[in-house]
Amino acid sequence: MASGAIKKVTGITGLAVVPNAREVLCGLYAKIQAVLQQMPKDAAYRTYTRQIVQQRLQIVQAETNISAIEEKIGCGQVEELIEQAERELALAHKMEEWGPWQPLVSEPPPGQWKWP
Repeated sequence: MASGAIKKVTGITGLAVVPNAREVLCGLYAKIQAVLQQMPKDAAYRTYTRQIVQQRLQIVQAETNISAIEEKIGCGQVEELIEQAERELALAHKMEEWGPWQPLVSEPPPGQWKWP
């Protein structure tokens, strides 16, 4: 799509065009980062999610062309990226609530983590 063209449809049933997609994505990525900051620095979820979110945020901030953003991120249309970011934000809140980095409540039975 040319940088000046306005997308009318996404071509995906039920997925409406978001006219200010860059701003929405930047806001969602910032919210995800804020939730991640509340987690321990050595938490695996925080570490790896932060890397992905930071990389995507840099692309969105650097590019004004929506097609270029979609191509560089490589995970669908910006509207799909928004849905992904909304779901990641919800998951980040759940992960914060669940606290998987905390020690187990009780010791696992012998052989629990052994694979044949």
